Amino acid sequence: MERASPDPARPEFSRPEDFNFQESLLPMTQHEAAVEANRCLYCYDAPCMHACPTHIDIPTFIRKISTGNLRGSARTILESNFLGGTCARVCPVQELCEGACVMGADHTPIAIGRLQRYAVDHVQDKGVQLFSPAASTGQKVAVVGSGPAGLSAAAELAKLGHAVTLYEKRELGGGLSTYGIIVLREPVEVALREVDAVKVLGVDVRTQVELTDKAGLDALLREYDAVFLGLGLGAVPAIGIPGEEHILDGLEVIEASKMGQPTGIGRHVAVIGAGNTAIDAATVARRMGAGTQMVYRRTEHEMTAYRHEYEFALHEGISFDFLTQPVRVLSEAGQVTGLECRRMVLGVPDGSGRPRPEPVPGSEFVIVCDTVISAIGQEKPALAVALGVQLEGGYIAVSDGLETSTPGVYAGGDCVRVRGSASTVMAVQDGKIAAASIHAALAARVAAD
Repeated sequence: MERASPDPARPEFSRPEDFNFQESLLPMTQHEAAVEANRCLYCYDAPCMHACPTHIDIPTFIRKISTGNLRGSARTILESNFLGGTCARVCPVQELCEGACVMGADHTPIAIGRLQRYAVDHVQDKGVQLFSPAASTGQKVAVVGSGPAGLSAAAELAKLGHAVTLYEKRELGGGLSTYGIIVLREPVEVALREVDAVKVLGVDVRTQVELTDKAGLDALLREYDAVFLGLGLGAVPAIGIPGEEHILDGLEVIEASKMGQPTGIGRHVAVIGAGNTAIDAATVARRMGAGTQMVYRRTEHEMTAYRHEYEFALHEGISFDFLTQPVRVLSEAGQVTGLECRRMVLGVPDGSGRPRPEPVPGSEFVIVCDTVISAIGQEKPALAVALGVQLEGGYIAVSDGLETSTPGVYAGGDCVRVRGSASTVMAVQDGKIAAASIHAALAARVAAD
């Protein structure tokens, strides 16, 4: 099959050289990939494969690299994870496949993520299309949201022969991969070529179309045989401190850096939060030349960022103020001049199981800065309420097959993350599970008719 032709309306993305925005890891050379692949023991009961949420046959794809069969290697990966190019870059491999590698006990774990990227990039750079849709089932499915969950569901459904329409409210498809992951981890072009890949399967991708209410969902159910919701999460929540109107949204900063737009970052930046998104926002600031420190009310032991992300930030020259609670943003004539904070101590555990931070009386101090960024997580999916589906803890409640309380409507990704940790690879697996459930339900309906 031919590669999808470039979209002439698509913007080109480039980074000013002085901002030093490029992927943090260079692609492997042929020699490096061969040497690394031949280190693998090709375990029969491979723990790396069990640790992968999408259950990629890791020993098989690595063996194929060692024999020079890159097309076969990529097919093995993409059969289990259609977003193998993204996940090769953004998966927390240190916590998953590489963390489970038996070589890690006494040696260095196999570089599974980099090998996966090597194989997938090989076929995608050459425009090789490995999959084609099955014969038409005559069934139509709507997928709302083109993030990892939506793309995964759309691809699997199209491969099964269903006619899929993918709706995306933004100008570009790809969701978080396109807009919310810093270039150092995933360039925009990588995310967009995965959107192109679902188009090649026959998926009709319609951008700048937004689902807003139950009436819209009911209209989709009248037109389609099933609907999948990959809604993601909401905005960064308010902190509730004076001067908050001067705080920048961490996700918006990351998006601006990816789209080549002004970020609003000055020379001295304070980032509130200590999750992976906060570290990404801080990295953007640091790579733009700003002195950057992160402010977190607990300690490094309670921060939600992965350990390797924390160490990466330290290596970048980002400093951390632990046991520090922001209380007010200081400004003069609309320009931020500092972030007033107070020291904290840890008390008894709260509802999250982590020690509750308690203020130290009289411990207020000021961090001098000209930019404050907030990245303290995202709100629960507000649209879920408007759609009238049952919720669980503020997230969409789903069955084991990811069907919602509304028959024929399925959901996956971060909008159902009460079921587990939020990550790209988990969203991809949700898309696979939902696609299989939808396919089974539609086949049963046809058989009953």
